[in-house]
Formats: sequence, structure tokens, C-alpha cells
Amino acid sequence: MKLKVCGMKFPDNMEAVAKLGPDYLGFIFYKKSARFFDGVIPTLPNTIKKVGVFVDASPKEIITIANNYNLDVVQLHGNQTKEFVLMLNGLATLYAAKDFEVWKVFSVGQHFDFKDLQPFENKVSKYLFDTKGELQGGNGFIFNWDLLKEYPSAKPFILSGGIGLDEVEHIKEFLKQDVSKKCYALDVNSQFETEPGLKNMETIKEFKNRLHHLK
Repeated sequence: MKLKVCGMKFPDNMEAVAKLGPDYLGFIFYKKSARFFDGVIPTLPNTIKKVGVFVDASPKEIITIANNYNLDVVQLHGNQTKEFVLMLNGLATLYAAKDFEVWKVFSVGQHFDFKDLQPFENKVSKYLFDTKGELQGGNGFIFNWDLLKEYPSAKPFILSGGIGLDEVEHIKEFLKQDVSKKCYALDVNSQFETEPGLKNMETIKEFKNRLHHLK
């Protein structure tokens, strides 16, 4: 599985995290977030892809920011419909400086209806499952991963929501399940911070090492 470190905010910290070799760095373009980013992204290795996180932003705003920051992925939190995604993809064809993937986020609580995925099945690249809570991401706790045993799609998904060092054994058990073969990446954020947006290098490094030994 690949690793995404989300909620990056400080350039020096970005460069330090990049040296640990994650596959994705995430930047939150949502003004109500404590990790809201509107600064400068330093030059990153070509092996690291940039993900822009948006909450109910307009297609025009998304494409403008994607162009400004040369994003590889647009991650959609909120109440987007399939028509919204079709509009975004259509406008991107006309106005985006380069192609980007679209990931649709679904917040999972005690229950989840996987029928909610169906409208997006042929319109987004991947799904991302996060913990349902008061915040649009960054709630700091995991959802019940056993719900994913009912995952009906062949589409790869990203597992997010409160993942930290304490979840390594949980991840080990998850990897024994057939559905884990569809898990494309792990998305980490708040459990690896010393303050919102500032990542702790030692804990990320330890997490990567533990994951490596699970393989």
C-alpha cells in the first residue's frame, strides 16, 4: 500500500517529510480547517504526488487551485453529486493545465450504505473512506474497518481517518482480509502532528518502518 501524508502546511516540514519518501502529500484548501494552506509548495521529488483537498468548492475554484499548485489529485469532501463530478471533469478537459485524478471521499459512521458509491463508479479514479465526525477530516479516530468487508466495487480505495502508530496491529489484521487487496493507500494526518499542519518526523518514520515489516 502507498502512503499519503495529508494536512501539510509549512514548507520546511514538507521538505523534511518528503525525504521520508511518502507517495503523496496532501494540502487542504478549505478555509475553515486548522490546516488550511495558501502558501508556497517547495520543489518536491517527482516520486511524490500532490493532492488538493477541497470541501464543497466550485469546479472553477478547484481547477484554478489545481493549476496554481500543479496538483496531481483532487480530493472531494462534501456533498458533490455525480453531475458535479461530470462538470468538473468536463471543465478540466478544457482548462486544467494537466490531467489530475479525482478521489471522492465518503465519511463512515457506525453504518454505511455502499449504494452511495454507485453514482460515482465510472466518474472518479478512487474512493477515500474517512471517519464521520464533526470535522471534514482530521477527527482523530478510526471507523470500524470491518464494514469494508461489504465493499462491492473493484475500484481502489484509500483508507483514512485517525490512523496512527497504535493502528499498526489493526492494519496487520486488516491485511489478512480479501478487501485489503483493493486498499490502494493509507492516509495519515492528525495522529502524526505536534500542532495542526506540523508533522512529527520521528513518528512518521517509525510508522513507515513498521508498515514495511508487515509486508
